[in-house]
Amino acid sequence: MFDRMTMSVRRSVTPAPRERLAEALGRRSRPPTLAADQVLPVPAAFQPLLPGHGLRRGSTVAVSRSASLALALVAGASAAGSWVAAVGLPDLGVVAAAESGLALERLALVPYPRPEVWATVVATLLDAIDVVLVRTPSGLRAADARRLSARARERGAVLIPLGTWSEPADLRLAVTASEWQGLGQGHGRLESRWVEVVAGGRGAATRERRAWLWLPGPAAARGGPYVELAAAPARLPDVSSR
Repeated sequence: MFDRMTMSVRRSVTPAPRERLAEALGRRSRPPTLAADQVLPVPAAFQPLLPGHGLRRGSTVAVSRSASLALALVAGASAAGSWVAAVGLPDLGVVAAAESGLALERLALVPYPRPEVWATVVATLLDAIDVVLVRTPSGLRAADARRLSARARERGAVLIPLGTWSEPADLRLAVTASEWQGLGQGHGRLESRWVEVVAGGRGAATRERRAWLWLPGPAAARGGPYVELAAAPARLPDVSSR
């Protein structure tokens, strides 16, 4: 299913009609949604950062420079049955996506959209898919960014641009501190990463929120949660005892 889905997206992008791509996706990628179901779930560690404790349908959530943060953020929606698309992220590997908790059978990849059809591809995916991750190309016009945010709002999708986004986002997440754990003096292996994440935005997200997370967590390699809350430390925690 995953291979067929990816191939369908790639073949359909060249002719560019949105209707044809939506038909290729079968209009079945977004499950039926009740009017009251306006928030997509996220892993528990993210809930203190998000108004409503989830991803609000119709919102634009800008994530600064961290693909691993974006993948972990959408893992809850993916596990709950939502489709996720990634546009312009050729370095996104399926192994990394699976480790983050995404369901590969509901992941659509468009790694190399041509710049002249980039906005059309993203808009078409927003018509049919719950969560669309994008790496914005250089020189994206503010008018195109504004139209894509409006499209997400109209369709009840969640648009997640990585990096620079010229328009005000409903929510912005950024990693402000980061340190890997596991390496000793010339030995060991990277096992877990401590990060501080700051969230802000508009409306209910105006008040800045901060949280300390393990991303990935110390237990992730053993099948535990990929992302976990961490206490705000006076110094970086010692994971050797965990």
